[in-house]
Amino acid sequence: MTAHARRIGITIGLNRADESLWTNGIKQNAVFLSDTLRRCPGVERVTLVNTTAVPVTSALPWDVARWPTCAFDEVKDDLDVVIELGGQLDAARTDYLKTRGVRLVSYCCGSEYVHATEAILAGRPVWGGGLFVNPRYDDLWVIPQVAGNSRPYFEVLRRVPARVVPFVWSPAFIDERGRALPDGGVHVPKRGPVRLAVMEPNINIVKFCLYPALIAEQAYRARPDDVALLQVTNALALAQQNPDFIALMNQLDIVRDHKAVFLGRYDTPAFLAHGVDIVVSHQMENPLNYFYLEVCWLGYPLVHNAALCPELGYYYRANDVSEGAARLLEAIDARLGDPHAWRERQRAMIARFLPDDPLVVSTYATLLDALMRRPLR
Repeated sequence: MTAHARRIGITIGLNRADESLWTNGIKQNAVFLSDTLRRCPGVERVTLVNTTAVPVTSALPWDVARWPTCAFDEVKDDLDVVIELGGQLDAARTDYLKTRGVRLVSYCCGSEYVHATEAILAGRPVWGGGLFVNPRYDDLWVIPQVAGNSRPYFEVLRRVPARVVPFVWSPAFIDERGRALPDGGVHVPKRGPVRLAVMEPNINIVKFCLYPALIAEQAYRARPDDVALLQVTNALALAQQNPDFIALMNQLDIVRDHKAVFLGRYDTPAFLAHGVDIVVSHQMENPLNYFYLEVCWLGYPLVHNAALCPELGYYYRANDVSEGAARLLEAIDARLGDPHAWRERQRAMIARFLPDDPLVVSTYATLLDALMRRPLR
């Protein structure tokens, strides 16, 4: 075998044949990584490999001609490297691949230490009474935003040192989605009081709506006539069923004045296009994700504390609500500028995350070459 990884598989785990790309970022991650790897020298083919029993059909939300997708059994004899990303390989499949000399990479893109810790402390079973951690990875790749909290966790359990690898994103899906939306989905500024959006997942402390709501509250107290509405998505159940959340929200003037609504789940581009002027966000230990890039690519002002992309939008530090409110007021004042020029500046700064960025491609090419030169584990 040469040092080149000519045939690469990236695992996904389909739950439905027509699964939405906007449920979470994991399948988008696999697609964007495939776009990067196929640009690496010596790579002949990159295939998305489904590890579940769900059939691969034309109902998939991506073009299988552009992004070839197969069931594991269809492609298992035709791979040099398998990158386990969105679908786990069990011991039997691992053994099979290893007998064929296939390298196995664990690609880690979730805050798994946080998820596991919160689940354990809250008494919510994660693994259904059984946990398989594969001990036979040849390499461990971790994206930068989860390295801080989860890298040591991954290294000990997966029994191999980790390498921090470039984060990759592409506008392919959000541009396609935008074609069906008003103005192509891009932000068109409107005069008058602003409509704010908070769109955190609200499934754990990493990305939760509380601090963005407090930032909106501080700005509203300072200039109430400038804020028309605060919209908090992924929060309907909290607002209806969680007495502690309800009690906290009822302390806010913006809620008491009936200028806040708590809504269910929406996909990002559609929700933005139908009534948002500025997005307010907050994260803990996850300082870069697709949501920030989606919002800024479409030209919406983003108030955020993501330290791995401070050049985007309106950045505030850590948990500084006062600074966040000041940046929000700054965004309100600047919102009627040239939207095209703003959007193009944002896109230029996002370019370093795109699959065709030369540094991104060369870094992954180096990772693949080093992987293929090391002895098989």
